[in-house]
Amino acid sequence: MTFLKRLGFYLGGFAIGIIFLAMFLRKKSDETGVSFCYFPNCRTLKDIRSKPLYYSNKVQSLLAEKELDSLDIAFLLTNGEVDFSESDTKSSPCKTYFIEGDQKERKLEAWVKNCPDKASIESILAR
Repeated sequence: MTFLKRLGFYLGGFAIGIIFLAMFLRKKSDETGVSFCYFPNCRTLKDIRSKPLYYSNKVQSLLAEKELDSLDIAFLLTNGEVDFSESDTKSSPCKTYFIEGDQKERKLEAWVKNCPDKASIESILAR
């Protein structure tokens, strides 16, 4: 059997395997809501969302005055970008993260304190 024929069989089987794997993983993630977070930004936001969330007095007043909505906070914790250069990741036991994102032509910036058992939003700035 020539090399080109073997290479053709290998590439054909590889392509079929990739297609099968893509269909299987897409079906699994659609049914169960499982997501694969491997990047630091995604893992940090998922860790914050998995804990009980508390608001500081400053954030509670913004929510009470209707300047900010809890959906804005949920959007930020789902689709925001963590700026690790602005964040304090060396502190112990609670790390403080700076999260920013754009929603409805507004730029949201938040400081979130992530402790082992809870997460609290210290401040939010909406521009």
